[in-house]
Amino acid sequence: MMIIAGPCAIEGDNFIEIAKVVKKYGATHLRGGIFKPRSSPFRWNGLHEIAIPLAREAKRVTGLPFVVEAMNCKQIELLYDVADIFQIGARNSQDSELLREFGRQDKPVILKRGMATTIEELIMSADFIISEGNKNVMLCERGIRTFETYTRNTFDVSCIPAVHDLCTLPIIADPSHGTGRAELVIPVTLAAVAAGADGIMIEVHDTPAKAMTDGQQSLTFGEFSRLMEQVKILEALHGR
Repeated sequence: MMIIAGPCAIEGDNFIEIAKVVKKYGATHLRGGIFKPRSSPFRWNGLHEIAIPLAREAKRVTGLPFVVEAMNCKQIELLYDVADIFQIGARNSQDSELLREFGRQDKPVILKRGMATTIEELIMSADFIISEGNKNVMLCERGIRTFETYTRNTFDVSCIPAVHDLCTLPIIADPSHGTGRAELVIPVTLAAVAAGADGIMIEVHDTPAKAMTDGQQSLTFGEFSRLMEQVKILEALHGR
């Protein structure tokens, strides 16, 4: 199973330590935002190019492939050499021209479900990428917007088996964005694994309370370790 873990955004040298720890506990891929999409232009939106050497060093130290979001063609170009997998965020999941551009790239793509995107619309968005020649596309359930306010989004666990029924693309789960609450990440992750997720994307931080972004949904090192232990048990039960 693909285990993508790391902070919401690369904030500084602590990214190297986070990368080492998530690898120790079972991560197969490393995540960390460089250009961060935000709901307000007045919120911190990443280190931008300053973070690229940190991502490169974390890759060198751990050997983990790096997953990073790009929001436009310029960012694709800037991040190309350090990215192993590109991520398309929820806000851009139906930007057909940007999707076509990712389809012209030769690197795998994780396509997140939009805030108000149906399952069939998510699959059709993937078709824009595939139609340009890039068949290495993974879908990602990260919750949709509903009337519920207790959680950041409403994580749609039914999306996982539905995607497996409707197409052959793999689908991973992002319970961090799907819930927005660290205390819910572990149980929702386990639900996603039980539902057949091909991978998970988890936000992990050395000090969540001091995180520049999304600290409220980030697991501590200890919590991530416990999650990985439970995921292994659940995978064994399902014969994976």
